[in-house]
Amino acid sequence: MGYNGGPMTEAMYYVLLALMNPNHGYQLMNDINEVSKGRISMGPGTLYGVLTRMKKDKLISLEEDDGRKKTYRITTLGEEALRTEYRRLLALVEDGIILKEGETIV
Repeated sequence: MGYNGGPMTEAMYYVLLALMNPNHGYQLMNDINEVSKGRISMGPGTLYGVLTRMKKDKLISLEEDDGRKKTYRITTLGEEALRTEYRRLLALVEDGIILKEGETIV
């Protein structure tokens, strides 16, 4: 089953963020770890599974394959999906702020 426009996994979200500039697998893992401040540490199996799925769903494309490493880039569809997910996450945070103004939730 491919991406249907619904909520993304954290892995998908961070991969798309990291692919705002073309990138290869090893550097993607490092960039995701860095941008998430160490909260997301993605191993090769998870990363390449996500890349395969996202390529199939046309959210990313293979830009270069020199035999040693593959460089991926986000597609227009991937950019749209990332913006949609960003807005969805922002709405969740805004809902939490509204709720918290009325009562303590933590």
